[in-house]
Amino acid sequence: MICGKPLIAWTIEAGLKSKYLDEVMVSTDYQNVANVAKEFGANTPFLRPNNLANDTATSFEAIKHAIYFYKTELNQEFDIIVLLEATSPLREVNDLSRMLIKFVDQYDQCDAVISVGEVSEHPSIVKKINNNGFLVSILSETESVTRRQDNSVVYFPYCVAYIVKREVLLETQSFYPVKALPYLINRYQCYEIDDIYDFLAIENIMKFEWKL
Repeated sequence: MICGKPLIAWTIEAGLKSKYLDEVMVSTDYQNVANVAKEFGANTPFLRPNNLANDTATSFEAIKHAIYFYKTELNQEFDIIVLLEATSPLREVNDLSRMLIKFVDQYDQCDAVISVGEVSEHPSIVKKINNNGFLVSILSETESVTRRQDNSVVYFPYCVAYIVKREVLLETQSFYPVKALPYLINRYQCYEIDDIYDFLAIENIMKFEWKL
């Protein structure tokens, strides 16, 4: 639960609010999650196989399974796949529609649109520990830059959404094809839940930004 709703509900509701999405479905191996998804309006036409729900399974494999299930079992195919991760609930009302409009408007020139946020901790100051136990720069191309602000702006793909052509996704097995356009998100959206500290941060951001 986060701000009065199951975490996954925030993502389902964001998908349902976009008039450009034809189907909002949840892939899960857990019946309780499927029940919650249905309660909030998502489709759950199957429970994901166990081999696609373990620690080594990838998002691509899960989505590939969903694509082929819809094709073989429901006789439905989709030209565009939109990945919405439940661990990234900080979406604005129009984010998905704006991303899809951008994608469709440049459909012949691009294969994907990915939400990205400007990185506040620039890679130029990120270090690693070498074999001798000393701190060294992790990126050789930034070593000659004295001031962090002299580096170019860099971005991280926080998962408001990944939008990609179905055929490109299946061919490349990646949500990062060569011709991927950026969709810039706000500073407060540059979080995703990987542990309890991320959860606490996002919960308070939601309360602050959305007056919950």
